[in-house]
Amino acid sequence: MRSTLRLLASVKPARYLEPFAPTGLTGLSTHPSPRPTLIYLYRATLEKLKSFPESSAYRQSTEALTRHRLQIVESTKPPGFEAWLERVKKTVAADPERYASLRQSDGSYIGVQRADGSDNPRGEEWDGEKFEIAQQGARSPEEQARWEKMVQESLEELKENKREMKWENEPALEADQVSEIEKQIGAGLLEEVIQVAEGELKVVNELYKSKAWEELEEKPRPGQWTYFERKA
Repeated sequence: MRSTLRLLASVKPARYLEPFAPTGLTGLSTHPSPRPTLIYLYRATLEKLKSFPESSAYRQSTEALTRHRLQIVESTKPPGFEAWLERVKKTVAADPERYASLRQSDGSYIGVQRADGSDNPRGEEWDGEKFEIAQQGARSPEEQARWEKMVQESLEELKENKREMKWENEPALEADQVSEIEKQIGAGLLEEVIQVAEGELKVVNELYKSKAWEELEEKPRPGQWTYFERKA
């Protein structure tokens, strides 16, 4: 049903889905890079879950589901993927430190297209245009002038040392591939799956902060949770 909504939202059938086009669901646009985004989210979730005790029921169930969905997404490679990967390896080899932030635990690299349309995984970088510096508090004109000079000198230095970071996007999945992934996962459109993955990662982080697997400091009274049990 969800796939039908996406097709109805398109003007005509196409080999590829148009990024940021309507999906047929209110407020949800077609994601430009669903595959690398899901791979990143799933791997980040699995990495965080390693901090939970192996006996944690939440860890066991979430790991199983996440690994299953990650396998589905990773096994579906877009046309031209291998050639793209070779080009990426050459780019990284030329300046590995610059792309260290995109390196994954298994040695691969993940970069996604931004909503601004750039091919830079960090978004559009500063182009050297002069910033408007507002009056800072109750400074005197002389203090403000010195402040503006210091800021402009710093920006000029940044511009001089700035190096562009260009990243070639992973090839897009074909529309049929997207539909097949959605069918195998069975949780709606990929955009919905991404929202769930984002939410799960947030939950994992919050549960880790609260150490939810530890014993309660204040023990429940006898029979406190009895009403949750199924009655015969």
